[in-house]
Amino acid sequence: MDMDLIIRKADILDASEMAMIDEASFSLPWSEEAFHRELTKNKIAFYVVAERGGFVVGYAGLWRVEDEGHITNVAVHPSHRGMHIGEALLETIFEATSREGIRHYTLEVRKSNGPAICLYEKFGFKSEGIRPRYYEDNNEDALIMWRRENDYI
Repeated sequence: MDMDLIIRKADILDASEMAMIDEASFSLPWSEEAFHRELTKNKIAFYVVAERGGFVVGYAGLWRVEDEGHITNVAVHPSHRGMHIGEALLETIFEATSREGIRHYTLEVRKSNGPAICLYEKFGFKSEGIRPRYYEDNNEDALIMWRRENDYI
């Protein structure tokens, strides 16, 4: 892994940079206020950021629900993609939350997002369904993917 890369728990001061990464990454980005709420008010939320040179270059988050982790977002700034930062973020999330008793993970991803699907499959996620017209901007379907404790070694 890149020695200049630091993965750490996100805090309220990261909300602005997380929102900027979302804006650069998604057609339906979360607002800075949404990240602020996640980091201060949502008791089931857990977020980490990737920092390089004092700047946040990526983040990932999930919601803890019983023994399941619902991955809400994984995003890396376009200028830092292809450097395995998404992998480092996911590894950190899985490591931290599995110690807390999370055994299964789920997420939704655009059917057209091949790079993200490949990343999730690398971590043992499998497509188990479709949410029709899930994305409001273009009514694209989402794949529902799961990584279950017994499926991933």
